[in-house]
Amino acid sequence: MRQSQCLSQKASSSSSSSCLAPSKPSRQRCVSARAAAKEVTLLDYGAGNVRSVRNAIKKLGYSIKDVSKPSDIAAADKLIFPGVGAFGQAMDVLQQKDYVQPLVDYIQSGKPFFGICLGMQLLFEGSTESGGREGLGLIAGTVDHFDTSRGLPVPHIGWNTLDQLRASDLLASAAPSDRVYYVHSYRAMPQEANVDWVLATSYYGEDFVAAVCKGNAMATQFHPEKSGTLGLNILRGFLEPESAEARAAAADANARQLAGLAAPEGPDRGLAKRVIACLDVRSNDNGDLVVTKGDQYDVREKEGERDVRNLGKPVELAARYFDEGADEVAFLNITGYFDEGADEVAFLNITGFRDCPLEDLPMLGVLQAASERVFVPLTVGGGIRGFSAAGKDYPALTVAAEYFRSGADKVSIGSDAVLAAEEYYAAGCKTNGSTAIEQISEVYGKQAVVVSIDPRRVYVKDPAETKHTCVKASEPGPEGEAWCWWQCTVKGGREGRDIDAIQLAKAVEAMGAGEIMLNCIDNDGKGQGFDLALVDAVSKAVTIPVIASSGAGAPKHFTEVFQSTGAAAALAAGIFHREEVGIIEVKQHMAGNRVPARIAA
Repeated sequence: MRQSQCLSQKASSSSSSSCLAPSKPSRQRCVSARAAAKEVTLLDYGAGNVRSVRNAIKKLGYSIKDVSKPSDIAAADKLIFPGVGAFGQAMDVLQQKDYVQPLVDYIQSGKPFFGICLGMQLLFEGSTESGGREGLGLIAGTVDHFDTSRGLPVPHIGWNTLDQLRASDLLASAAPSDRVYYVHSYRAMPQEANVDWVLATSYYGEDFVAAVCKGNAMATQFHPEKSGTLGLNILRGFLEPESAEARAAAADANARQLAGLAAPEGPDRGLAKRVIACLDVRSNDNGDLVVTKGDQYDVREKEGERDVRNLGKPVELAARYFDEGADEVAFLNITGYFDEGADEVAFLNITGFRDCPLEDLPMLGVLQAASERVFVPLTVGGGIRGFSAAGKDYPALTVAAEYFRSGADKVSIGSDAVLAAEEYYAAGCKTNGSTAIEQISEVYGKQAVVVSIDPRRVYVKDPAETKHTCVKASEPGPEGEAWCWWQCTVKGGREGRDIDAIQLAKAVEAMGAGEIMLNCIDNDGKGQGFDLALVDAVSKAVTIPVIASSGAGAPKHFTEVFQSTGAAAALAAGIFHREEVGIIEVKQHMAGNRVPARIAA
């Protein structure tokens, strides 16, 4: 094992005796020094969800100073660079703001630096993303796309283990079987030329760089701010380095531990299957935002005055699921979908508040509050489209940007994706860059775009009756039909379109979507399991991850969908809200059947 190269010398600091001096000026200097020691400079260049990083830093007790000009970088005592989005877009912004040379100078000065995700990739010589771009050139190697010929879904999304190559303060809290959260399509590879930087790798068909460290410069491909309690401890390892003596002792103990523990194998190593808690959020008849749950998309009670089914408050439920070990939390804004006789509402912002300016949308407040308490990824869906209000136009990209700034890691697009796919096929399978999927993906990366598909079965006696892809039905149709295909719908499932789920999945992948949330109207709310044939067919048709949704009623249904299909994640709502099934029960069942699962401490 290589000796750690991350154990830097103790930084010079003011003598503690100055804090004991009786004079008032000395006391003031002491307070100022303490305040400076608890301050972090954040290089936020305006792309993606940086709010989560801010919340993580604040949770650890630190204040934040934002970089607003190049000299702020040089003046920083501790600098965090949370890169989010596309490589080329990030380099363009750094160059436009004259941040490139000050950033390189800062890192080379030996002062504490921490890069996250793209903030790590930019340290390399370049990337093939964005048509090929130069990076900061501090680490040898080129960042390249994952090899899709290996048959693994890309982007690489979810919780993966770390293979530590040497001891460090940064990763001292991570055990070999612990998992951290990734979401990326491009990766750097360990090689002889960068061996002095590479601190840890992860495995996804091949070993790729997970973390780097040289002196006081550190960075991770994974997102510590989205990796739960472990991620916060890793971030603390950067912010609060121990004394040289204590660090040396800890490093020695960590090195012995690493030497004595072989990397885990089988389901304990590599990418875990994700369990996602979904919160269907809409306004009730009193105008309050509540979490509800539909039965084949009907969210109103079946008896009495047909009130909207109320299963709790969004932020409180999201925080509960974080505590219970959910791998992700998804908010789906569904107000307006199910009101009787309100067909046109589906084309409005389905929060039901499209008459107010963008910054006043209620879901923004929900995301902002949730991101202060939930340190796993947040997805928001519903209303991610352009609209006009108060005499102002808001393009879809602007709407998505506001959700990202409010705490969302991913946005989910529904009905508009169906219409975009129809145009894609009508144009001879060509894209033109005008759709919300393409625009958001171009700026924030494909991993930030989820497409939600709402299909229902259409039974046929003979596949020759239709142009759509058919499979053998798991149970006969109403007239004994033995075959079926899945028709995509819009307007909350109330209008079918002449496009099937497989066609839609292929089209949105070509347009730049990074993930598919695959619902099934026929199974929704029944608790009898996922539509395995549907999930299997779609996951085989695309190379991006597929999330199975609709129908979960027991832990075995999650294990079943992971063992029988290529699903990367599975989602449930009502059974979690009503506490019929616990998230830990699901994961224990998965682990007991050798399905890789993240079981948080």
